[in-house]
Amino acid sequence: MASPEKSYPLISIIIPCLNEATVIAKCLDSVLANDYPKESLEVWVVDGMSKDGTRGIVGEYNQKFPFIKLIDNPQLAQQSALNLGIARARGEIIIRMDAHCGFSTNYISQCVRYLMESGADNVGGRLVTVPRADTLSGRAIAIAMSKLFGVGNSRFRVWRHSDDLEPRWVHTVPYSCYRREVFDRIGLFNEQLERSEDAEFHLRMREAGCRTLFVPSIVSYYYSRSDLKSFWTHAVDNGVWAVMPTMYTGRLVVSLRHLAPLALVVGLGGLGALALSGWFSSLPLVVLAGSYVGANLGVSAKLALEQKDARMLFVLPVVFGGLHFGYGIGSFIGAWKVLKSSLFRWLWRRPMTTGR
Repeated sequence: MASPEKSYPLISIIIPCLNEATVIAKCLDSVLANDYPKESLEVWVVDGMSKDGTRGIVGEYNQKFPFIKLIDNPQLAQQSALNLGIARARGEIIIRMDAHCGFSTNYISQCVRYLMESGADNVGGRLVTVPRADTLSGRAIAIAMSKLFGVGNSRFRVWRHSDDLEPRWVHTVPYSCYRREVFDRIGLFNEQLERSEDAEFHLRMREAGCRTLFVPSIVSYYYSRSDLKSFWTHAVDNGVWAVMPTMYTGRLVVSLRHLAPLALVVGLGGLGALALSGWFSSLPLVVLAGSYVGANLGVSAKLALEQKDARMLFVLPVVFGGLHFGYGIGSFIGAWKVLKSSLFRWLWRRPMTTGR
């Protein structure tokens, strides 16, 4: 940051939190390491009544740095936490951060700079995935979450060093830096959604004419899960809530690439059922399954060579499979719930008929 005479806008940082004792200190340390003047910062850690020591850790930071404050979130949910934080925020700029992330030392100042210079309503950067634990599975999960084969063409996740650093207009970014008036204009986060609340919010932003700027030189770090069980569970939950918002909004809030795992699961399941029933040749099933397995093994082998770790050849296919099938099965569950809900509403609204 430049001259001391310069006037800095007050920034309100909102951090939803629930049982993040293992990472919350890293997150807060990265905020404190930022080059933005601390007298122009307020940090609201909105905690869902954590039971793992998170609240005590935040309390220790509050004693040393009074601008870091703890808010209770009795509703536990992330979207409720965001709305509680926005209600308390005094800043003209609001930045949403997550407890399981770290942020580069110029994250805040660069977000503010580009927000002011570009006229954008929302600014964010690229997301570098790092493992929470330096284990084989942890490293494999972090790799899968940053590759095209793993997460699709999500620009902020799969940005490569060979790509240019030019900012560009996009639909969404992680850990957004918003102008305060955005919330006055389009409202708060939808508290009916357990997840995908940011995707739904950014959809409303686009429909209202708001613009989002992606700046590759702005960097955040996502601490991914490092054990396969929690990774699988998280993938299923994400898949469910890729589709479930449709029940509350009447439309799909994610991009079509999010439905690729669902198409894979439905395709394999449908072709398998037909082949077992004898109604259909098993050849299409073999082609689809073989194509996926071949692609998975091919990508995994390439990445194992890049990492110079032969063990990755055995772990990465499991991680990719867990990610794709977990997400796809979750999306199928979500779609089933949406269909059941729609059918129930249709039957409820049908006029009753009586016999004579």
